[in-house]
Amino acid sequence: MKGNEKIIEHLNQRLSEELTAINQYMVHAEMCENWKYSHLHEAIRKRAIAEMIHAEKLIARILFLEGIPIVSNLNKIFIGAEVPKMHEYDRGAEETAIRNYNDSIRLAAEVGDSGTKELLESILKDEEDHIDWIEAQVDQIQQMGLQNYLAEQI
Repeated sequence: MKGNEKIIEHLNQRLSEELTAINQYMVHAEMCENWKYSHLHEAIRKRAIAEMIHAEKLIARILFLEGIPIVSNLNKIFIGAEVPKMHEYDRGAEETAIRNYNDSIRLAAEVGDSGTKELLESILKDEEDHIDWIEAQVDQIQQMGLQNYLAEQI
């Protein structure tokens, strides 16, 4: 089915964001593994895998709309040197994703592409869950202090 070119462009932009997030989150997860913060490692790794699934769904939708998935474009990747910075950078990535998914959902509604709109809404829900988790981690650091927070991550 030949899709709307603007929709395909938006889907490729979201794909670039997901591919960027995968890389950023995998580095953060492995840094946590290296520091033996096993709880953080597993949580961030799971988020990276969720982003991989989003990328896979976006690629499938682009192909369905007879577009060409562009998997070679990455945005700037922000790597935190310590855990609070990781959370800050990951929250920034999720905030951008949420804002951009909302924009793409509006476009899909405007052009009457309900299938794309439904897909984007399901991904948006995941992104909102991701930022909720990150914000909870930041709150825990503020409430219990960094040292106590990190002790809980071992």
